Amino acid sequence: MSLDKFDSVLLEILQKDCLIPLRKLADIVHLSTASVQRRIQKLRENGYIVGNIAVLDPDKLNQIITILVEIRVNKTHVTDLNALKESFSGPEVQQCYYVTGEADFMLVLLVPSMNRFQKICDDLFHNNSNVEWFKTTVVLDRVKVTLEIPEID
Repeated sequence: MSLDKFDSVLLEILQKDCLIPLRKLADIVHLSTASVQRRIQKLRENGYIVGNIAVLDPDKLNQIITILVEIRVNKTHVTDLNALKESFSGPEVQQCYYVTGEADFMLVLLVPSMNRFQKICDDLFHNNSNVEWFKTTVVLDRVKVTLEIPEID
């Protein structure tokens, strides 16, 4: 499936507000409601839309500390990396990236307290023989947080 201009506009709008009514979407892209509905279904079926989520305020849910963690590993064999990827998939890990450069992984964690973070450090890093080192950065202010993809063509 290749995207046309209608699909691109629909994706731009839906990534900002996936609850926008079909009628309003149809008015914006100048198509019928049925056509918009079919296009959205096709975008889902072809993997362009992989989910619909609610973006929550971590402060209101007592997940007030955001921590960035860089991790360097000892072994990079596929089996070892897959085991690490699995261990870095827990609920406190909001995002996990396998990266190039000095570190091998970058994690974004949301935790309610430094005590909870210490427990995570023990579980994920200190007690893992494949973790060579890790470095943490505590976020003072979440200036911009988004999952939007800019300029969809």
